Amino acid sequence: MAIAEYQPGGDDKGMLKKYFLTGLVILLPIAVTIAIIAFIINLLTKPFMGLVTQLLSHTQIPSWGIITSEQMVRSISQAIILFGLFLITLVLGMVARWFLFHALLKGGDKLIYRIPLVNKVYKTTKDIITTLFASKKNSFKQVVMVPFPTGNCYCLGLVTRDAPQTCQKATKTEMVTVFIPTTPNPTTGYLMVCPTSDLILLNMKSEDAIKYIVSCGAIQPGKKETV
Repeated sequence: MAIAEYQPGGDDKGMLKKYFLTGLVILLPIAVTIAIIAFIINLLTKPFMGLVTQLLSHTQIPSWGIITSEQMVRSISQAIILFGLFLITLVLGMVARWFLFHALLKGGDKLIYRIPLVNKVYKTTKDIITTLFASKKNSFKQVVMVPFPTGNCYCLGLVTRDAPQTCQKATKTEMVTVFIPTTPNPTTGYLMVCPTSDLILLNMKSEDAIKYIVSCGAIQPGKKETV
């Protein structure tokens, strides 16, 4: 029987090589990453280091372990500069985004206003939405009862605003514009110009009035419905 001859150190060298390559694969990416980060930090902070370190030189910063006080000042200065650059970049981004957003809106409005027929619909819709949601006036806040369709019957309506001056001058009466939603779809309805003397003001929220109209009168305003 043949016995394999033992070669001392052969397997040990192969294992050492494998260990070294494994450690190199782990260590090299970390070292390159740290080097790149350090380069970027030095590149960003170098223009401001003189000013910040001069300001920190008046404060007594003790050493920490093997790190000297000068190295501590440098590290703290870099941290302050990076934080300041972060805040400045954030503010600049917010301001640029805000101006860009408004510039895009204005550009879009100008473009739409130049399209025939579309500009009329867009402008009317925009004015209505602005009045409903952005205006500070009390539009659609006051709930009233309006004599409709006859004088013996009443419908719930929402006062939008005062009637046009032309209507008031023609009738010589103080009048308001009232929107009467239909049931069960409150997005459609009747627009009436009514004398204020014919209206009965109600202490009711507009949301409760809409619920009452949509539910065909099943949900009573001010009452909690039980299941």
